[in-house]
Amino acid sequence: MQEDDLRGLAKIMAFMRAVSILIVLMNFYWFCYSFFYQHGWTLEVLEEILINFQRTSGLFSNSLNSKLFALTLLALSCLGTKGVKNERIKWQNINICLISGSLLFLADFPLLKISTSLYMLSTSIGFILLMVAGLWMSRLLKTRLMDDPFNNENESFMQETRLIENEYSVNLPTKFYYKGKWNDGWISVVNVFRASIVLGTPGSGKSYAIVNNYIKQHIEKGFAMYIYDFKFDDLSVIAYNHLLKHSNQYKIKPKFYVINFDDPRRSHRCNPLSPKFMTDISDAYESAYTIMLNLNKSWVQKSGDFFVESPIILLAAIIWYLKIYDNGKYCTFPHAIELLNKKYADIFTILTSYSELENYLSPFLDAWEGGAQDQLQGQIASAKIPLSRMISPQLYYVMTGDDFSLDINNPNEPKILCVGNNPDRQNIYSAALGLYNSRIVKMINKKGKLKSSVIIDELPTIYFRGLDNLIATARSNKVAVCLGFQDFSQLIRDYGDKEAKVIQNTVGNIFSGQVVGETAKSLSERFGKIVQKRQSISINRNDTSSSISTQLDSLIPASKISTLSQGMFVGAVADNYDEKIEQKIFHAQIVVDNEKVAAETKKYKPIPQIRSFLSETGEDVMVKEIDENYRQIKLDVANIISNELTRIKNDPELAHLIRQD
Repeated sequence: MQEDDLRGLAKIMAFMRAVSILIVLMNFYWFCYSFFYQHGWTLEVLEEILINFQRTSGLFSNSLNSKLFALTLLALSCLGTKGVKNERIKWQNINICLISGSLLFLADFPLLKISTSLYMLSTSIGFILLMVAGLWMSRLLKTRLMDDPFNNENESFMQETRLIENEYSVNLPTKFYYKGKWNDGWISVVNVFRASIVLGTPGSGKSYAIVNNYIKQHIEKGFAMYIYDFKFDDLSVIAYNHLLKHSNQYKIKPKFYVINFDDPRRSHRCNPLSPKFMTDISDAYESAYTIMLNLNKSWVQKSGDFFVESPIILLAAIIWYLKIYDNGKYCTFPHAIELLNKKYADIFTILTSYSELENYLSPFLDAWEGGAQDQLQGQIASAKIPLSRMISPQLYYVMTGDDFSLDINNPNEPKILCVGNNPDRQNIYSAALGLYNSRIVKMINKKGKLKSSVIIDELPTIYFRGLDNLIATARSNKVAVCLGFQDFSQLIRDYGDKEAKVIQNTVGNIFSGQVVGETAKSLSERFGKIVQKRQSISINRNDTSSSISTQLDSLIPASKISTLSQGMFVGAVADNYDEKIEQKIFHAQIVVDNEKVAAETKKYKPIPQIRSFLSETGEDVMVKEIDENYRQIKLDVANIISNELTRIKNDPELAHLIRQD
C-alpha cells in the first residue's frame, strides 16, 4: 500500500473514532438533559438538531441504540490503527479491558435512575476501556508471528485420508494436524514388497504402533512369516495368538515353529546347514561368512583382508567337507565347530584328501608346506577363538535336530517361524541365528512360493547376510521385508557404509519416530521442501510494519523429527500403478486402540511347551538328554577323524599327506 493511501486510511479511522466519541456525548446530552439544564449548559440549536435526528433515525429511542452505534464505529476505527507494537501487551490484559469496559459502557437505566453523573462517569470509563482494548487488539492482530513460534501452521500439510486396502497392504489409522485442527487419516502401505524401515529411539513406539501391526495384519492376510524376536518372546507371543485366531485365512493352515536357545523345552530343533539345501560350495561360504561376521562385527569394515578371509574360507571348507562326507550325515553347525577345534595337522590332512577342497585351501597348504607354522596358527586361531564362544550343549541340541525345514513359504507346508535372541547372550546367539537368517533368505526368494513376510526387529543386533539383495530382488517373489532399528548410524556401524547405504536407498516405505543427528537430517532431505509463508516485523518508535514473503523450506525439518512425541511418526510410502497415493509423505500420530490391545493381551496364551523331557517314570531328563547329544557330537567328530586318517593311510596315493605338525 502506498504512503498516501496509508495516510488517507489513518484520517478515515480518526474521523470514525471522533464520530463515535460525538455519539457518546450526544447520548449524555439526550438522556442526562436534567444535569445539563441545572448547570445552564443547554443549547436550543443542539436540541433541535437532536430532535430532528431522532425523528429520522430513532437513534435515541433508548440509550442502548446510540451506544451500540458508537461501539460499532469505534471497532471499525481500531482496525486501521497504526502504532507501535508493545511486547508487554497480553491477551489477558485485553480481555480484562473488554469485559470491564463492556459492563460499564452498556449499563443503562439502573444507573440513570440512581444518578446521571454516575451514569456519565461509568459510560465514559467503559468507553475508554473499550477503546484501549480495541487499540491493543489491533496491534496484536497485525503481528501474528509470535502466535506460532514453532512454525507449526506452515509445516502442517494435508495428508492421505483415504483407506486404500488390498490383499497385501498394511493400513494404519492416524490423526494429523492441519489448518488449526486434528484430522483423521490413514497410512496405507499398499506395496509392502518394496520393503519397509521403522526407525526410532528406544520408547518412541515403533514396535507397539507399527511392527506389531505388520505381524497382525499379515497373518490376517495369509502370509507365511519369519520373525527375528530380539527380546523373545515379545513378538512371538503376538504372532502365536494371532495365528490361533486367524488360521482360517490360510488355504493350508501354517505350522508355528520357535527357535529358542534359552529353553529347549519351548524350542523346535532345526539344522540350518541341512545338506539337502546346499548345492554348491558357495552356499558353505555364505554360511561361514555369516557366522564369522556375526561373531566379529568389526570384520564388516575389513572385508577382503587376509586375516578376515582366511578363517571364513577354512570354516567354509569344513562345512562343505561335512556335506560330502557320508552323504551329509554329520553336516551340522555343532559338528563343524568341533571339527575345527581338532589338531590342525589332522584337519588339513583330511580336507586336502578331497580334490574339490584342495584348491580352496591353497593359502593354508602353502603356509603348511612352507613351514610357516606361526602364520598357520594365526589363521586357524582367527576361526577357533570366536567359534569357541559358541560351544554350548543347549545350542548344540537345538541346531542338530530336524523338526522342520527352513522353506517357510512352501505353499504345501507354510510356516510361521520365530527365532528368539537374548540381549544378555546376544554375542553368542546372534551368529547361530544369523545362520538361520542367511539360509532362509536364499530359500524364500524364489518364484512360485507363498507370499511371505520377514520381520526383523532391532536389525543391528544381528548380521543379516544378503539383506540388501533380498530387498532389491524379492519384490517379484512376494517377499515383504520390515526392518526395525534405532538409527542409521547403527546400521553403518554394523553393516558397513556401502551396504547400509544400499539398504537405506532401496527401501520404498519408511517410518520414523524420534531420531536425532544425521539420521534426522537425512530424513528431512528425503521428505523435500514446501512453499512456506514468512512474516517479518519491523518496529520503530512511531509505527509497526510487517511484510509477508514466500520461500521453499523443509516440509519436516530435522528439529521436528528430533523432538517427536511417543506415537508420532513421519515417513513416506510407495504406491502402485493402479493405486496412486497423491500425498505419500505423512507426519501424524498413529492411532492405537490401547483398550483393545490391553484386552487382547490379557487373553493371550503362552507359547506351549514343545518337549516335556520326561522319562517313562516321570523323571525330568532334559539335562541328561542334552548332555548325551553334546557327547555324541564330540564322539562323531572323533570317529570321523579316526576313520578318515585310516582311509588316507591305507590309500597309497594319499599316504604322503600324513605329516607331523
